[in-house]
Amino acid sequence: MTYRLECPVTGYQDTDVVMLAHGSGGESMQKLIAEMYAKAFPYLQSEHDAALINTDRYQLAFTTDSFVAKPPFFPGGDIGSLAVHGTVNDLVMRGSLPHWISVSFILEEGFPMKDLERIVLSIAEASKKAIVRIVTGDTKVIERSHEIPEILINTSGIGAMRDWKVLPEPKNVSVGNKVIVSGDIGRHGMALMSVRNGLELDPPILSDSMPLNEMGRGLYYYNINPNCMRDATRGGVAAVLNEIARSAKLHIRIDEEKVPVADDVRGLAEILGYDPLVLANEGRFVLFVKDEEAEHALEILHKCEGGEHAAIIGEVVGKHEMGLVTAKTLLGSEKPIHMPTGEILPRIC
Repeated sequence: MTYRLECPVTGYQDTDVVMLAHGSGGESMQKLIAEMYAKAFPYLQSEHDAALINTDRYQLAFTTDSFVAKPPFFPGGDIGSLAVHGTVNDLVMRGSLPHWISVSFILEEGFPMKDLERIVLSIAEASKKAIVRIVTGDTKVIERSHEIPEILINTSGIGAMRDWKVLPEPKNVSVGNKVIVSGDIGRHGMALMSVRNGLELDPPILSDSMPLNEMGRGLYYYNINPNCMRDATRGGVAAVLNEIARSAKLHIRIDEEKVPVADDVRGLAEILGYDPLVLANEGRFVLFVKDEEAEHALEILHKCEGGEHAAIIGEVVGKHEMGLVTAKTLLGSEKPIHMPTGEILPRIC
């Protein structure tokens, strides 16, 4: 008999089968995209969650995403509103104005009809708030394979690109840029984790799931031209910063003390052993702007729903061939912030 020894964290990257880590947004997923998908699909725009499509008259942003939330209902939202918000936010982060969305359901036989109706109505309400239209979709029903029947939702979205002076994308991030996070982080991850662990918190931690249209419109209307925007979903702020640092070959330094984390989220994260920087968010994004625009951008975000706790958390301090993210600690030392590896917990989908 042959035994295979491997690290339970990084060993996922070189397995012969798909592991949970490959969908967690961290190192394993990045490697899968780079070494398989990008090689097979030559037109894949893998540095973004939305692709740019050029027509004779317009430039459009196009994105797709899939959702399977456990449980499908959680404090502050559900899989329906989450699907709309996730799709809309990917379009906003690309610099577009979202217009149309498709919604496809994959249902296990036995899924309660009352729950499906509740989710459909939630999708309708979320799309109304985000000012997008559900224009097409599909439904498939598969044989039951779980004790509790599940629901999966796939969405695609199209948005019209805004007329930016410089497109918000990683290659335009430069030394001297300030790093802003649009609000307090980690809410979505801890909201799901509290439910999954049967923790009856009073008051409960609510997910931050929300559309980012208002913030995107505000920045554009007041002539803030972000060098890059990225929503901090799977892998959290740590994953976003590492993705940008690697892509632009930069050293990004943040200040841990300046990262906004609500007391209840920080307390539960400490009890469960999670770093807020890797916790999932569904209504927060990281923004890179010129130094002279940072304070104005912050003022705009503070006036928007969900942006009340936006903060400047760091800056781009130099070039780095491999990409580097570090954090100034509360003790004054500096430590590396790595790309999350293995299966990132808590999984948001």
